[in-house]
Amino acid sequence: MFELVPLSDVYRDAVEHLLDRVFGADRHARTAYRLREGVDAVPELSFAAVEQGTLVGSIQCWPVALAGDDGVTYPMILVGPVAVSPERQNVGIGRALMGRAIARAGEAPLMLIGDLDYYAQFGFDASRTGGWRLPGPFARERLLARGAAPDRPGMVGPHR
Repeated sequence: MFELVPLSDVYRDAVEHLLDRVFGADRHARTAYRLREGVDAVPELSFAAVEQGTLVGSIQCWPVALAGDDGVTYPMILVGPVAVSPERQNVGIGRALMGRAIARAGEAPLMLIGDLDYYAQFGFDASRTGGWRLPGPFARERLLARGAAPDRPGMVGPHR
């Protein structure tokens, strides 16, 4: 059985190793990483799943904002990466990590880049993201949001 702990309770190298295993060592070239450049993960929304002293999952959340074409800045939280050790997938670790982060985020608008088939169970959809732009290539159908995310056109980027 796993337990959820603050991400700061586990070694950073262990998290990086898990992310490399799950997403590949070339993961830093992805557009989602550009959304996080120059900002730190939100500690109270970032968690690790630990099983018998071993890291088996992690979730990180980041401050981002939509710079609206209307001139208004809309702060949001970028959820991800969500990573679960390949040996421990499909046992509820990812769902538990998402549930904890969402519960702690409260009413904050959340966004992510991911599969609708999976993230719809957490209330994410693409209904408000059609006018959003990102600093790199992405599949529009994978740009998802939940909560009070703005339904406005604009550019998403790190929020300092």
